[in-house]
Amino acid sequence: MPAGRIGTHRRPHAELPRYTLKEYAPLIDSSNLHPSHWNAMVEDIAANYADYDGFVVIHGSDTLAYTASALSFMLENLAKPVIVTGSMVPLCEHPNDAEQNLLDAFHWACESNLHEVCVAFNRLLLRGNRSRKLWGAEMGAFGSPNYPILGRVQGHHEFNPALCLPRPGAPFRMHRINAELTVAGLKLYPGFSVRLIERMLADGPAGLVLESYGAGNAPDADAALLAALRQASERGTVLVNITQCMSGKVAMESYAAGSALARAGLVSGWDMTPEAALAKLYFLLSLKPGVLGPEDLLPVSLRGELTAV
Repeated sequence: MPAGRIGTHRRPHAELPRYTLKEYAPLIDSSNLHPSHWNAMVEDIAANYADYDGFVVIHGSDTLAYTASALSFMLENLAKPVIVTGSMVPLCEHPNDAEQNLLDAFHWACESNLHEVCVAFNRLLLRGNRSRKLWGAEMGAFGSPNYPILGRVQGHHEFNPALCLPRPGAPFRMHRINAELTVAGLKLYPGFSVRLIERMLADGPAGLVLESYGAGNAPDADAALLAALRQASERGTVLVNITQCMSGKVAMESYAAGSALARAGLVSGWDMTPEAALAKLYFLLSLKPGVLGPEDLLPVSLRGELTAV
């Protein structure tokens, strides 16, 4: 059963299972999402994990992919579905996509062979940390550019278990993140100001997601940019390189412009989405120090967020 307000059990629709609703207060526009909200979500899921077959998170669409990515890392050894959904048109307006998205999310949340965080939107089931909001006004706003869809509704709900994460063999664990960490994002573009980048990195962010060109390239003739990145890396900022292309992966060894970033201390994010890369940085930087550090784990697929090499 999907989770919600503890103690309020409902079944208002014939197609819905019995569920419990929890409404957060105050309700926020998803544009106001903060990493601390992810901690509240995972704490509620963990507190009720043994009592429900699955969980549905109803979320505004603008930052939905960030939340789906973050929850995937924070919920380790997940043996039940956690389905994140929303809509482009509110439930109070007609026609809307909210009702169908909710019905689909509740269905997938009861699927016993699904063991990961997913997004249910526009009759599709997507891996949460592979999802992106690709269109700003279309009902089919979400896609999964670098990974096949997990399922779809074509008369009935169907999904491909071979594309899904296997059932974990270890016990479920919840992780909180340090919501006070500073994790920055930077998108390269022709004419960017190196001075702005130098000032940003001088503040010592814990991590930086760099959206570079193509297969992970940056202007290798810009000595000031490379020096700023190298110095930030030496000061302890974890730098991850992802492509700003909608689909594709980083291969820094393919071009001189990419290998220059590798020498400056950047770690390849392979084919992670920007949302997944940022969420993964928050997660890894919040872990207690271990044998493997963030730089070691960034290129490793932890929850199916990147394609293993």
